[in-house]
Amino acid sequence: MKAFRVVGHYPASKKKQDFTIDVVASDKEDAKHRLYSHIGSRHRVQRRHITIESIDKIDPSTSSSAHVIDAFRDTIDSSPSPTTDDSEE
Repeated sequence: MKAFRVVGHYPASKKKQDFTIDVVASDKEDAKHRLYSHIGSRHRVQRRHITIESIDKIDPSTSSSAHVIDAFRDTIDSSPSPTTDDSEE
């Protein structure tokens, strides 16, 4: 599995709703399908109304999405960085 960032928009009322969503998928087609499923179930938007501008593979450590963090928790170093400030001791 890989992490992808999908950017696009869909109509919401009389406006255009922009989105940037990070998904975990096996390839770009799977990422597109997962995005359609996610937006369609949450916002009741049909697939034909969703416009995808880009699908890019990303480094999982740059994502703040809970699904991506959970999927790559073994490979992402989430331990806090050691502080070098000695004044707290």
